[in-house]
Amino acid sequence: MAKISGRNKKRIIVTFGLMCVIILLLAFRLAWIQVVKAEEYSEIATEQQTSDIPLEAKRGSVYDTNGKVLATSATCYTVWVRPSQLKENYKDAQQIKEISSNLAVILDMKAEDVEEKLTKEEALVKVAKYLDKATADKVRDLEITGIEIAENTKRYYPLGNFASQLLGSVNDDNEGRSGIEQQYDEYLSGVAGRWIKNTDVNGNTLSYGSEKYYQAEDGLDVVLTVDEVLQHYAENAIANGMKETKANRIMCLVMDPKTGDILAMATNPGFDPNDPTQPVTVSEIEAFNKMSVKEQTAYLSEMWRNPIVSDTYEPGSTFKLITTSSALEEGVTTPDTEYYCNIGYTVPGTDVTLHCWSTVPHGAETLTQAVGNSCNPVQIQLALKMGKDTYYDYLQMFGITQKTNVDLPAETSALIQDKDAIGPVELSTMAYGQGIAMTPIQLVTAVCAIGNDGVLMQPRVVRELRDADGDTVKTFETKELRKVISSKTADEMKKIMEYVVEEGGGGNAKIAGYRIGGKTGTADKVVDGKYSSDTYSSFIGMAPMEDPQLVVLVVVDSPSGVQFGSATAAPVAKEFLENALPYLGIEPQYTEEEKSEIDSEYVYVPDVTGKSYSDAMGILGGYGLKCEVTPKTNSKKDFTVVDQYPKAGKKIKKGGKVYLYRE
Repeated sequence: MAKISGRNKKRIIVTFGLMCVIILLLAFRLAWIQVVKAEEYSEIATEQQTSDIPLEAKRGSVYDTNGKVLATSATCYTVWVRPSQLKENYKDAQQIKEISSNLAVILDMKAEDVEEKLTKEEALVKVAKYLDKATADKVRDLEITGIEIAENTKRYYPLGNFASQLLGSVNDDNEGRSGIEQQYDEYLSGVAGRWIKNTDVNGNTLSYGSEKYYQAEDGLDVVLTVDEVLQHYAENAIANGMKETKANRIMCLVMDPKTGDILAMATNPGFDPNDPTQPVTVSEIEAFNKMSVKEQTAYLSEMWRNPIVSDTYEPGSTFKLITTSSALEEGVTTPDTEYYCNIGYTVPGTDVTLHCWSTVPHGAETLTQAVGNSCNPVQIQLALKMGKDTYYDYLQMFGITQKTNVDLPAETSALIQDKDAIGPVELSTMAYGQGIAMTPIQLVTAVCAIGNDGVLMQPRVVRELRDADGDTVKTFETKELRKVISSKTADEMKKIMEYVVEEGGGGNAKIAGYRIGGKTGTADKVVDGKYSSDTYSSFIGMAPMEDPQLVVLVVVDSPSGVQFGSATAAPVAKEFLENALPYLGIEPQYTEEEKSEIDSEYVYVPDVTGKSYSDAMGILGGYGLKCEVTPKTNSKKDFTVVDQYPKAGKKIKKGGKVYLYRE
């Protein structure tokens, strides 16, 4: 046996030592991985072998009161990528670029944007959403490992720009952003589900792996009190009004006075909730694209805003219905109490003289005639006789001093001066609708009490919630708040309102065969804390007066040309009521006089001398006649008609013109 040399012995010892060290290091490394880092590597392994696909819940639909779909959810698809799996299977950067390019063509995206998403250092990245089935199938056909497709839903509004501020819209995550979508988001959204399964590196399900499927819980359907047909009538009426008045905006609110149900709520201009981040007109889109991000955000917020519940305005003479109702109920006046208007009225205890709109005295007039004449001095006397404590009590009773609590987001409170801070002058101006600002829904809710035998109802826009099977899950009952005025006062007020349409300035709302009541209003618009030359021109109407079914308010924001509510807002309300009343099954009941007028091509000219121009337009409009001022003027101020041609009692053809003379 050969003898091992000393040198070789040393080499063997060194080699053996090195092997021991290496084995020891490997042992330490193995212990480090299996003991110290065991949990971390276990999580990595689980992540690599686990596919967790989110399952979006189907958002509930929104229906009108008759079951017409106003908002629903359509099936769509979302493309997701797992960057770690993609890198594992496609290590060449050129392959990633090629995949990005192929996906970009199908998804109509930029290749660099797609590549950025595919290479993010995140476990799961959304590449594209809201895809139709054909597009999703094209992505599947590429058979890219690491790309997954999930089925979800996209909000769809079949009627487009229809009740848009009322319905609202959703954001990119299908969450309610405004309107009904926001207010009832917790019911509509449902609960998302997940599909969790074990897969190999290529995304194939492991035969020995586990799989868990958590079914998404769909949202509930919301059933509104809104009638889609009445909403269409309102939308069409204000669209025609926009063409006639060239106004900045027109609002229309319709309520059932007996239940507080909102039957229609329309604002023009609106927006398309299917594409809520784009203005509706080409000119507005061009202007929008030139805005800064901050300006665009403010623009969109304003566009989505529902002004009927979120904006305040001075109601002007329409508010005289509240003052008159309060005075009648308090017993300080009667419909036949006589007053005298001498244009100006000096507030007792002050040297302040407040004036009527008219430059010619109304003279002797009853309370009913005073409301028909929209006489400011009479309203001042009513408020002062009640006193501010009593007057403010009625404001509270009519719901003016607090929100209506309608089930819509972002409701605004009225702007009312503190009772302790006002004097007789402020109380006097408030009596005829100036120095007080309120939301349109507050005024309509208050006037509805007159049509509901004096009982104030809380307005509501949602009737019930239903599940996917159509079963009612929750019902929102009508809510009676309080008795504001007596039945006697309510009946007296209805007669006064009917007088305004039959004999006063609300004639443009007159409809043959129907008893219509109402009140016009024109108030200077406050801009930056100061009164401007623009106005809020309005008309609030009720029909039929023998059994009120509808209360309708039309507010015209900054009309061009003629600004009076009798000429701008009343015709819009008339157009709505002409369609709405027959739709509700309310048959016309013609008087003998109306029958003869319908059969005749001619009409007798009414006497409008001594009337205001605004009232004269309404009265003549009620007879189907037009008018022209002479001498012509560009002034937008109201004036008293001193003469007319043809004279009162003359017979002229319907649609004919009556010339009104001013001083």
